[in-house]
Amino acid sequence: MLRRSQKFWWQSLSAVLVSLTLLLLFSRSPHPQAIETVTGLPTLAESAVVAMVPSTLTDPNSPLDFTPTEAVVAQTAPSYLPRQVIQLADPSNYGDRYSTDAYGQPIRNQFIAVMHETVGSAQSALNLFQTYHPNDHDQVSYHTLIGRDGTIYYIVPPEKRAYGAGNSVFNGPNGPETVTTNPAFPSSVNNFAYHVSLETPSDGRGNGSSHSGYTQAQYESLAWLLAQSSIPNNRITTHKAVDRSGSRQDPRSFDYNRFFTLLQRYPNRA
Repeated sequence: MLRRSQKFWWQSLSAVLVSLTLLLLFSRSPHPQAIETVTGLPTLAESAVVAMVPSTLTDPNSPLDFTPTEAVVAQTAPSYLPRQVIQLADPSNYGDRYSTDAYGQPIRNQFIAVMHETVGSAQSALNLFQTYHPNDHDQVSYHTLIGRDGTIYYIVPPEKRAYGAGNSVFNGPNGPETVTTNPAFPSSVNNFAYHVSLETPSDGRGNGSSHSGYTQAQYESLAWLLAQSSIPNNRITTHKAVDRSGSRQDPRSFDYNRFFTLLQRYPNRA
């Protein structure tokens, strides 16, 4: 049974699609403090949504973990088109992006994309995100998750702040970047991050010593997704790179050359 808030989102499917498109606007803006909440955001024409988000969203109750087939992995960028599903997180697991930090200072960070992995199955991660968590320490989410078959699951609207990283700093071309939104917690990149996770292979679950890597379909879908934004390549990073706790290693066995080769096949990335 869906929670009342999730029923509202499903009834507002078009609004969710608009939210995905707004990622383009946010990543182009040098001042994301202008997007403090959904209220007041510009309304995009339906034609713009159709152009950026193909209307291939499927039943959210369909199976998540099935073996990729040749038909799935045969496509390649830039003609690749992923299967897409909306699986919204419980609202307790995400929040608003802030225009000022906990001390009243304006926030002007450009967006970054942070890549993760699930450690468990896609289904277990989705179950976790869709569970109500009243305790701040238990709240967690990504904006999107990419299954082994390449399916993209939209979990948190991009104008919202997903709880994908704890104590974290992005060391980019502008120097260290991090934001404190709650003095009770370490500063993090969450306020200006778009979190994307790859489903872990079965042999790598539980952070074991083995890890066979990600499928071609996952690399294709990741490249397709980030090609929809204008987040620059030098602001695409990993959970391992931004983590300051020393405990995060994801995404393990990630092939950067493979990913960036696919990403650069898109005209806006060439």
